[in-house]
Amino acid sequence: MSEPIKMPQLGESVTEGTIARWLKAEGEDIELDEPIVEIDTDKVSSELPSPLAGKLEKILVGEGDTVDVGVEIATVAIAGESPNGGSPEVEAPADGEAAEWPVADTAAQPVAAGGGESPSAVARGGNGGGSATKTAEELRLTRSSPVVRRLAAEHGVSIGEISGTGIGGRVTKKDIEAYVEGRVRRAPPGLAEEREYFAPPEPTKLPPPSSPEPSPVESYPGDESIPLTSMRRAIANRMSTSKREAPHAWSMVEVDMTGLVKLREAHKEAFKAREGVGLTYLPFIVKAVVESLKEYPVVNSVWDGDAIVLRRSVNIGVAVDIEDGENGALIVPVVKDADNYGIVGLARKSAEVIKKARSKQLSPDDIAEGTFTVNNPGALGSVVSVPIINHPQAAILSAEAIVKRPVVMEEWGDAIVVRSMMNLEISFDHRIFDGGVALRFLNAIKNRLESYGPRSSIG
Repeated sequence: MSEPIKMPQLGESVTEGTIARWLKAEGEDIELDEPIVEIDTDKVSSELPSPLAGKLEKILVGEGDTVDVGVEIATVAIAGESPNGGSPEVEAPADGEAAEWPVADTAAQPVAAGGGESPSAVARGGNGGGSATKTAEELRLTRSSPVVRRLAAEHGVSIGEISGTGIGGRVTKKDIEAYVEGRVRRAPPGLAEEREYFAPPEPTKLPPPSSPEPSPVESYPGDESIPLTSMRRAIANRMSTSKREAPHAWSMVEVDMTGLVKLREAHKEAFKAREGVGLTYLPFIVKAVVESLKEYPVVNSVWDGDAIVLRRSVNIGVAVDIEDGENGALIVPVVKDADNYGIVGLARKSAEVIKKARSKQLSPDDIAEGTFTVNNPGALGSVVSVPIINHPQAAILSAEAIVKRPVVMEEWGDAIVVRSMMNLEISFDHRIFDGGVALRFLNAIKNRLESYGPRSSIG
């Protein structure tokens, strides 16, 4: 007997996924919870475990293809199934219910006004009556992103009456806007009542397009076009949104890391043997950031139109560079409640989330609820950078490479000595606070990092 494996819902607002790479081939045996496929979404890239033990019978969706949540992507011949239909060794799903991955967040998505089933109901065949899986056309009419559903509801539009231009005929935000604009143009002239009905409501403020229309690019001989992965597309959209929404400003200070360098050199081997993780500079930087955010809470905030929301939680995102095809990727797992940890705890937590990011084991919860981001381009040799804010956060910090260089020490009678120096930059949303706050915050971090010496304790 065969059982289907369906595209899982990896996050509350995720409606589709892209098969990045199959880890198993047709005919291969698979164990329960063994990773069998890499899936990219606009939020996270993950290796997903098999919910069934048996043999991978057939791959239904090829690498690079994007399908809706709930669509069958493979079938598995259940292990231990006897030819005469005896009981399998692995418990099969209940009648009428298809196998699904156990994921952190599988909340069903609402659909546009006018009814329709949740993705969970669609995937299982509706209202429990054992009906067949919905067709691609039916899925197109009932599945859409939260932005599209909200926009359709604002204009009283039924998604089913619009021809979609998205993947698989999905209706996009631009489709809704074009349809509404066309409806206004079709209104009979001179009829004020009808014009008032057809025109978009004035109080409604539509969100900006997710990304501008790309301009045509002239191709040269030998050029190669690299298709965008879901992750790269998501990064592009988020960075564009951040630069469009937040007026960026930038400042930098120099930090004398000599004392901290000596402290790390004295303890790194014993720390590795005792704690099982390496002692890097990242936990010291995160600790200094956390303590400085307590001193300047406005930096741990978001812009909310006519208010500034101060975040009570201190959740530090750690930017991680990962290899992902030709153009790589940057993902930001989050250390939740970072203010509850000391250096040892932060070393463990940061090592844990970085490992999960690079092994594609992050869940949607691992990248959610960040309040401030720390970028560490210095690990790749950078000495100066201007990071883009992780929207909608208020600011992002970049810690550069630690470089030995000559420095004039006033307290030593203007002697020129060699010190281990690091540049520390902040990009911030100028709507939320000004350069004075940014520099005081940077100097608070600087002073904390410069306070370490060879005899400091690591707690």
